[in-house]
Amino acid sequence: MTQPICFYYGAGSIDRLAHFDKVVLQADFYTPGELAVLCRRGVQTLGYLSLSEDVGPPAPWHRAERNPDWGGAFVHVDHPGWVAHVVGQAERAIEAGFSGLFLDTLNLEQTYPEDLPHLLTLIAAIREEARPAYLLANRGFGLLPELVGLVDGVLFESFSARWVDTERYAPWPDDVLEVHAGVAERLLGYDLDLFALDYADSDELTAFAIRRAREFGMPCFVSDRVLSRI
Repeated sequence: MTQPICFYYGAGSIDRLAHFDKVVLQADFYTPGELAVLCRRGVQTLGYLSLSEDVGPPAPWHRAERNPDWGGAFVHVDHPGWVAHVVGQAERAIEAGFSGLFLDTLNLEQTYPEDLPHLLTLIAAIREEARPAYLLANRGFGLLPELVGLVDGVLFESFSARWVDTERYAPWPDDVLEVHAGVAERLLGYDLDLFALDYADSDELTAFAIRRAREFGMPCFVSDRVLSRI
């Protein structure tokens, strides 16, 4: 029996990935042959795309600020060079055999809210190029409700449990859990596939995350900070 979804940022492990309906993978880590094997085994593969951060070399679309957790440069989302870069990544992923895309780094409402309209335009461009590929958005709550018409599903990352630093994991405080519950209830009103991704290092915390996500109709995948577990 397969499980709904897996997030894995390693390479290989084809046999283990075949136990999931959907798998989110780093696009450069898998060959067209490996993707074809997963497709034949009934797995929907989603290639990772970052829409507002760039881990590549210095480029004209980079802002001076960087993500303190992962080191990538924040970008000017409306820069023509960045738009071409991201849409090109999407095209290459689909050509390589991915059946969909995972759209990450969509939470700009607290950092660069002026870029939210540009982010919607970028997602629309990806939608047009990738159609009819499956698009899964990571959070992106500041883009609602316009986001609903552009994607097929939404992931609520870190819905119940989070990584605190490189070694510690914990449930969110009660006030944050309450806010997240309100957002989840709002998402239930849209015609979208919903999933949760939580971070845990113990059976107890894992069970808590899975149980709580189930209360809101979300299949939950639980992993470590760098998504190295299947």
